[in-house]
Formats: sequence, structure tokens, C-alpha cells
Amino acid sequence: MNFNFLSPVPDSVVAHNELLSPQALGQKFRIHSSQNGIPDLNGVKVALLGVLENRNDVNYIGEAFQLDEIRKSLYALYPGSWNTVVADLGDINKGETVSDTYFALRETIEILVKKKIIPIILGGTQDLTYANYRAYDDLIPMVNIVNVDCRFDLGDSAKPIKNNSFVGKIILDEPYNLFSYANIGYQTYFNSQEEIDLMEKLYFETYRLGKVANDIKLVEPVLRDANIVSLDLNAVKGAEVSLKQKFSPNGLDGKEICAIARYAGISNKVSSFGIYEYKPSKDDEITSMLISQIIWYFIEGVNYRVKDDDFSDENSYQKYITLIESEELIFYKSIKTGRWWIEIPFLSEVNNKLKRHTLLPCMHQDYVDACNNKVPDRWYKALQRNSI
Repeated sequence: MNFNFLSPVPDSVVAHNELLSPQALGQKFRIHSSQNGIPDLNGVKVALLGVLENRNDVNYIGEAFQLDEIRKSLYALYPGSWNTVVADLGDINKGETVSDTYFALRETIEILVKKKIIPIILGGTQDLTYANYRAYDDLIPMVNIVNVDCRFDLGDSAKPIKNNSFVGKIILDEPYNLFSYANIGYQTYFNSQEEIDLMEKLYFETYRLGKVANDIKLVEPVLRDANIVSLDLNAVKGAEVSLKQKFSPNGLDGKEICAIARYAGISNKVSSFGIYEYKPSKDDEITSMLISQIIWYFIEGVNYRVKDDDFSDENSYQKYITLIESEELIFYKSIKTGRWWIEIPFLSEVNNKLKRHTLLPCMHQDYVDACNNKVPDRWYKALQRNSI
């Protein structure tokens, strides 16, 4: 297996890990060390992957970058009652060019996803999500991305890719494999009206910070439908992070960002999860601890995944049919978990890549709304995307 791009976890971090309690997470991880090489990946479900690339930051001034403090914080936490096996594969160093780093990341993610191992990518800049997306070119026909971010990051796609324009590149670059893009936690004043209008026009989903803070459960269905989840630490409010990491007085708090990570982990579809825009600084403990807890909650979610989205067995779900005007809406409820889905009809005249009835995760409230003659917003947007 070609993991040539990976450098081991630094010896100082491995040495620090040796001193921890035998019950600590770090003692249970399979770690890529200079002494032992790449660990055995049999049975591994989740793999940590550092990427030391930040040159596409619009504010890049040549600062060095490392993830040692995050690892030290994470290793020292205690696991839940998990049976999920986790490996730390070390880091992908900066390539000669950023494109080289993208290539290394893309190849590594593709290998892991094929092996049914979920990579947790610890980044530098969020443009690495583009390489993550491209890793799926030969894996699945259409990709759903969720971006937890205060900005849409559409940028000017005519210019070279940066950490504030990678979404524009994902939308416009061939091959066109993006089916849906959703943003969780955007703040209106960080996004131009043109960008907000474009998101509407493309029928992408957007969840404003206030809406998410008001009811965090709103974002569970959109995360249940995601293949890739990309989390920008600038979405977190300044009071929750260290000095260099502070971005905005408003944002998601620690509890909310961890709940989002857990929802992503529980989703049967999420096959890669990235945490980006980490900026190490001297007073770093609080940010590295927050990132560690985000990772902890994601692994916790993966541990409690339940296969409830196979609707071939009629005894495993209840089916509900409602009528809105002349449209028949069909809902499914999992008996095992109580989670809901809505069917998107196949449009035979449209030459899309789906070619089948698609089940879209939704909430019980969507069914209640449909019974009251209100079209669920997620269903409407997905139907429109299907027919573009």
C-alpha cells in the first residue's frame, strides 16, 4: 500500500504519549512512529491525518506549521466505551508546490476510503477540502459536501485557488461530481449579497448561525446526507479559542461544534471529516483542546453508527404518504432509530447521474409540515438540483 507521502508522528509527541495513563486514548491508538513505521490497518475504522499545508492562505506570510499540541491534547483524553479502532498516520508535509500536497492528500484519502477507513484530516488551510473532494472522483458518482463555516468560500473562481475560494473551484471544475453543498453556521455580514443569491440560485442549503444556535438538531439530516464534512475553525466564536485563532466575537460555541462533529460521526454516509484553519500559537492549549474534543465527539459518533437506511426490509421502517396539491410526498421512518427520510422522485427526462428514487434525510417536522400543506425546503431544493 502506497503511503509514501506520510511522515511519522514526531518523536517528542510519541515520547509524551508513553507517559500517559494506560487508559488514555493515545495508548489505544495505532501510531505511525519513526521506530515502528506505518501501523497495521486491519480493523481500523478511523485514521488521523495531519496536512502541514497553509500556503494558500490569503494572509500567508511564511509561518511554520505543526500539529503537536493537538496530538498531545487528544492523546491525553479518555475514550468512551468504544470498540472503534483508531490510527494516527502522521503528517503529509508541504510538497514542492501546493499542487503536490493536493496530490498526496488526494491519493491518501482515496486509499483510506477504499479500505472503508474514515480519515480525519487536520489541516492548515481549508482549500485542502478541494483535494479531499477530488479523491472521490473514482469512488462515487455524486458527492455531497457540508461546510461548517462563517463564510461560503465561493471567492473568484477565475483566480488561483485560495482558502476563501475553494468552493467556487469545486462547483466549476470538471469533472462535475458535486451534487449538493450545504453551509452550516454562516454569518450574513461575512458574505456578499451576490454570494447569498448564488447559493439560492444553485439550490444549495444554508443554515444561518442564529438558526443553528436556536436548534442544533436542524443540521442532523444535512450531516446524515454528507460524504465530506469540512470544518473551518473560524466558525467558532472568539471566546472559545486562543489568541491567534480568534476571528469573530460571534460563532458556534464549543458545545455546538462538538454536537455537529457527533452528528457527522453518526452519519452512515460521512466518509471523510476535515478540521481546518488551525493557527498554532504560544497560548495554544484552549484551541488544541477544543479540536481534540471535536475529534473525540466525531469518533464517538462513528462508534454509535446504526445501519437504519436500508429500506429493502419492510419490517424495518414505516411508510407515510401525504398529498400537497397534486404532489404525492412519501416519507419513511426507521423503526430502529426513529430517523426520517423523504423520497425524491426520479425525473426520467433528466440525464442525471442518480437514475433512481433518492431518499433524502429529513426531520419529523418536515412530515408535520407536509401534512399541513407546506412543502419541505430540503425536498424542494433537492428536487430542483435533480432537474438542473
